[in-house]
Amino acid sequence: MSGTIAAGTVAEALAAASDALAAAGVDTPRLDAEVLLAEAMGTDRATLLARTKSGVAPAAARRFGAMVRRRIAREPVAYITGRKAFRRIEVAVDPRVLIPRPETELLVEVAVEMGPRTVLDVGTGSGAVALAVADEVDVVAVKGVDVSEGAIEVARANAVRLGFEHRVSLDLAPFVRYAGRKRQLERFDLVVANLPYVREDEWPTLEPEIRDYEPREALAGGEDGLDVIRQLLAAPPATRALAVEVGRGQAEEVEQLVRAAGFPETARRRDLAGIDRAVVGRRT
Repeated sequence: MSGTIAAGTVAEALAAASDALAAAGVDTPRLDAEVLLAEAMGTDRATLLARTKSGVAPAAARRFGAMVRRRIAREPVAYITGRKAFRRIEVAVDPRVLIPRPETELLVEVAVEMGPRTVLDVGTGSGAVALAVADEVDVVAVKGVDVSEGAIEVARANAVRLGFEHRVSLDLAPFVRYAGRKRQLERFDLVVANLPYVREDEWPTLEPEIRDYEPREALAGGEDGLDVIRQLLAAPPATRALAVEVGRGQAEEVEQLVRAAGFPETARRRDLAGIDRAVVGRRT
């Protein structure tokens, strides 16, 4: 695509950007073009699509052109706009954190169903799960932990912006601080965990948006993808229940690990694609 987009109509800008994005291999070129143009023009998609014959101001066209070039390079839309919707909230994201995904909403659903008073969110990243739980579960105190300083900075900023800083505490710490009998000074009604689970042989096959932009340390889980999940379940935090997000084909083994960790009552949760995406364990 050329350095700028001509300041024509919305329809013309969308058509040109959609063609360029499709040529670059983007899966949803029209949708991405609409989101980026709405962002560049300071409006929303519904308003944008209601005014396709309106002109695009030169300044907005320049912003749009810069955004489209980034998307052509396969940078995720969420990093370009700097935010991502998750459940009923919207969190700020940047390359220090994973972009929240629809399948991770299963962890929030478990919390909503159980109605816990205290929750530990392991691998909190942007804080999306912790903040969504605080938003949807009454009278809950949530602690989010992560080993990434950058992730904790993003999560804390999100907590303040959404007004949950008094109900969601965020700690730069490995989850082992909350694990093991000698360290179980804090007890939780529920532990939720979205830990790295991408297998080593899967890494080269990932979409460029993931492989080239999202933090590898938050994705790569070793040879079979379960290294970090095993660490959690080898000495789980003191809790009555836990829910762990898993990758395709990992649910059966993780379910066995959950039972061995002292949670005999287990269940699997499927995502919208019908994949077993979360394993839930409870102590009787």
